[in-house]
Amino acid sequence: MPDVHSLVNEFVIDLSKRKIEGSKATAKLASELLRSFISQQRLPHNNQAAALIDAVKAVGEKLIAAKPVELAVGNVVRRVLHIIREEDASLTTAAVGGLSSASESDDEDDDDIEQGDHPVLSASAVAAAARNVLRPPSLQTLLEDTPHPTAAPRTSSSGGDSEGISKSADKNSVTRKLKHNVIEAVNELIQEISTCHEQIAEQAVEHIHHNEVILTLGSSRTVTEFLFAAKEKKRSFRVYVAEGAPRYQGHALAKELAARGLQTTVITDSAVFAMISRVNMVIVGAHAVMANGGVIAPVGMNMVALAAQRHSVPFVVLAGVHKLCPLYPHNPEVLLNELKSPSELLDFGEFSDCLDFGSGAGSPLIHVVNPAFDYVPPNLVSLFITDTGGHNPSYMYRLIADYYSPDDLVVRRRSAS
Repeated sequence: MPDVHSLVNEFVIDLSKRKIEGSKATAKLASELLRSFISQQRLPHNNQAAALIDAVKAVGEKLIAAKPVELAVGNVVRRVLHIIREEDASLTTAAVGGLSSASESDDEDDDDIEQGDHPVLSASAVAAAARNVLRPPSLQTLLEDTPHPTAAPRTSSSGGDSEGISKSADKNSVTRKLKHNVIEAVNELIQEISTCHEQIAEQAVEHIHHNEVILTLGSSRTVTEFLFAAKEKKRSFRVYVAEGAPRYQGHALAKELAARGLQTTVITDSAVFAMISRVNMVIVGAHAVMANGGVIAPVGMNMVALAAQRHSVPFVVLAGVHKLCPLYPHNPEVLLNELKSPSELLDFGEFSDCLDFGSGAGSPLIHVVNPAFDYVPPNLVSLFITDTGGHNPSYMYRLIADYYSPDDLVVRRRSAS
């Protein structure tokens, strides 16, 4: 099995060099990496969940720092942290239930068993265990503070030795149980990411109808599969594709749609406002969905959203759950944009005529700014379609609360002090 730390370093290098593109691919690879990391992690006997959370946070910091603008990485790290907390709480609750049932059983058998031979779990111990559920400790602490319900009566020194062996076995069993449950849940997360396009595409027939005109911008695999699914359901409609300058990803999308038999019209980005009155619905993808329902999307999307609002055209955003970010746009941890190469707008040779050689430094008189993303506020979005169905922008906070813990919004390992 390869060393997990070398895998982490390799993934960080690939992210920083932009060898991994696309939120889905990035999220899936990050999930698989964290699964490998957790499976190889050695946990202490005490506070296994806390130790595992700290270890995942340490790796998560490195992954997020490698490419801060790719918010899907941070989303996956926070999802895994939430999974660890949930599984730990589930095991703790199960242990409390077992202790409570053991206490009832001991009370029933009190007439037949001497008190000195078999210690009965007191009500205070059960109450302490219940309080621990509200303030989750490690499961090991809970087991050490109270007798195991299935422990044999202590009748001799050899019995004490066997009890110690049993407790040691229980420690290893609990550790394996926590890691096993977490890995199983991460496997489900990976499966969710892998099938997000199919889950979203299944809803296409509910939103696209006969003889409608759909407008989209740039190129999104989620949108492509969504349109293909409607076509396979015998829906007849036309698609307007804004070309998405300066990378012109809309050209490739238009060719792909036409190859599948969809009536497609390519328009320039500047023609969106002129053509929007003929459109029944705008369907676009997203780079990330923020906690307030705002959308980080390819550059030019805000212009399309404003045109849609002006003409009362529904603006629908397709996004997998792994793109839901629990942060707000104003959070300092959020990097909303990045600048692409100026060569996408102008050839480098054209800059030679724009240099100011009189200054001695040869500084250019013309500057090129080429942002990659746009921000669309939630009031411009009509509907989100995710793996779990359609949701209003105002409902995003509730979805995010189901998938993330408030303690993990800032992924930072606890200081040694």
